[in-house]
Amino acid sequence: MGLSSSMNAAVMGLTVNSTKLSTISDNIANSQTYGYKRVETDFTNMVLQQGSGEYTAGGVRVTTFKDVAAQGALVTTSNSTDISVAGRGMLPVTTTAGLSSQSGDRPMLLTTTGSFSSDQNGYLRTPSGSYLMGWPANADGSITVPGRNTSAGLEPVQISSDQFITAPTANITLGMNIPASATNAGSDGAPYDLPIEYFDSLGRSQTLSLSFTPQVPATGSSNSWTVDIYDHAGDPTTPIATFDVVFDESTTTGGSLLSVTPGAGATYDGTSGLIGVSVASGDIDIEIGVPGNSLLTQLSSTFAPVGVRSDGAPIGNLSAVEISETGMLEAIYDTGFRRVLYQIPLADVPNVNGLTALDNQTFAVSQSSGDFYLWDAGSGPVGTTIGFSLTESTTDIAAELTDLIQTQRAYSSNAKIIQTVDEMLQETTNLIR
Repeated sequence: MGLSSSMNAAVMGLTVNSTKLSTISDNIANSQTYGYKRVETDFTNMVLQQGSGEYTAGGVRVTTFKDVAAQGALVTTSNSTDISVAGRGMLPVTTTAGLSSQSGDRPMLLTTTGSFSSDQNGYLRTPSGSYLMGWPANADGSITVPGRNTSAGLEPVQISSDQFITAPTANITLGMNIPASATNAGSDGAPYDLPIEYFDSLGRSQTLSLSFTPQVPATGSSNSWTVDIYDHAGDPTTPIATFDVVFDESTTTGGSLLSVTPGAGATYDGTSGLIGVSVASGDIDIEIGVPGNSLLTQLSSTFAPVGVRSDGAPIGNLSAVEISETGMLEAIYDTGFRRVLYQIPLADVPNVNGLTALDNQTFAVSQSSGDFYLWDAGSGPVGTTIGFSLTESTTDIAAELTDLIQTQRAYSSNAKIIQTVDEMLQETTNLIR
């Protein structure tokens, strides 16, 4: 048994070192492949039951696995939709066949990085054919998540390069000061006019004018104003709304709002501090603050509209697409307006190294990996999504070449054992002759 077991063990040694040579070849060949995870080779000994006074060689077994949990270095690129994951987590992608499948039925694969670009139909895909998936945003930019342990709701990301968009104004912030002296007895009572640009539903620039008229008393100071609002998209001579404001002159909250009384065409929410008005193209909320904590003040200074802002944007053409660290894929228009198109979640599984490795640096969920869960990027255990970057291969050329030398020596040593056993068997044969 001794010589034959030695021969068998040496043959197994040749086999396992051939396997290791294959993994080394794969690792070196993919040393420049973005997102590649090196293959690890693990040897385990095999022990046979031993008899008294003798030893039987058992040999060796080999197992291989991809070290999916290993993190490659990030390299900067010039493409905004080159996406990497900094930390744990993987991007959801699908195949070409998934484009024509229903949500929830399309195959979902995972990858750690991808150089995505739009194809002829606007889908973001890698050159190897992996299509990025995400949750589509609603019209207001919010995201509806159907479920985090299912691929239902994930859609292939599609972006039309010739899309136009407009964002009508919905909110105006009125941060300003009006002079306290204007409501003193003897003042001329002249109004202060403030034009504010807003955008209608067609993306056209319109003007909303606010006229602040002080209420001048016979004696003392009234601290009261009447505000008339005019919409130049309609009749600029007739106010569409009006409201009255009174300011406090106490020693603690002097100059802030004391009370707001909405008039015709206006509403006031004392909790949010919003004045609601209706212009020709829709409703607009004007934020002025609440009593005791107001954006609109009356102090002994000049008329100073220093904090007047409005949202909305004119019609714009898509100029770029970028992804944020939280996975929000945003369209950037030539007007400077940004709009969320998709949220790209990051998938995580209990045993990352249990994923099934497929072509093109993609992985599939298996029984060994456990079920996936879709996290918001930057939350929970997962990392962040980084644009303008790709993840390098985890192969270390120097380490692989060292392993190559060791494997070659081990292979030669096992071959030498076979040669030695053969010579010993030959000697035994010669003794019989």
